[in-house]
Amino acid sequence: MDGTVPEITVRCLTMAYGSFVLQRELDFVIHRGDIFVIMGGSGCGKSTLLRHMIGLVPPAAGSVWYGDDDFWALDPQDRAAIIRRAGVLYQSGALWSSMTLAENVALPLQHYTDLAASVIAELVSFKLSLVGLAGFESFYPAQLSGGMRKRAALARAIALDPDFLFFDEPSAGLDPISARNLDRLILELRESLGATVVIVTHELASIYAIGTNSVFLDGESKTMLATGNPTTMLRECTHPTVLNFLTRGTGRREVQTV
Repeated sequence: MDGTVPEITVRCLTMAYGSFVLQRELDFVIHRGDIFVIMGGSGCGKSTLLRHMIGLVPPAAGSVWYGDDDFWALDPQDRAAIIRRAGVLYQSGALWSSMTLAENVALPLQHYTDLAASVIAELVSFKLSLVGLAGFESFYPAQLSGGMRKRAALARAIALDPDFLFFDEPSAGLDPISARNLDRLILELRESLGATVVIVTHELASIYAIGTNSVFLDGESKTMLATGNPTTMLRECTHPTVLNFLTRGTGRREVQTV
């Protein structure tokens, strides 16, 4: 993985709901192989930014580039082709409760490929094994713990071997041990898939454990205050709002692990 190659570039992006501006003038670059963290306080627009990046809603102004392609300037068919290269893990997991894990993971393979049912079944079992759920093909989401449902949703997100993985608060609702195990799994999948990862989170332990690059959104000034490696940001940033967030208000420049 080449961390110097821009994969996603956000240029002068403004997020708004009608006349209400959520964030303005966002400019940052996500490089190939990054685990890129979108962070900031509650309500600052982290999840909205993610929705702009994965094609759910266009920004009020500015652009999102995938390589040399201006995403929102493309026609819908070309935008869909880019999004097919992405896997998304939503905060709730968004598994179909009436389907088994195997059926949930098989959905993107059935929809986007012409593979035979037997091949899809083999791939489904392989993806579930990658996330530590081998043998759970016939289980329903309601039969699993919260951490297991997150992993099952992750298996579905990686079904098509995506170039990009997007996570919206992946650790939400998990106990500290399950959250740490999910962090390790994300690192392993980044290495095995060669994917670029974008994560919305406010969990400092995860941010420091796996983040290689980041952007900090501020709800008060309605713009970004910093971008870069979170650990370097903790050590070098002088902006009081950023430092307050990264130190949980203590002002101590040490990695917060608990």
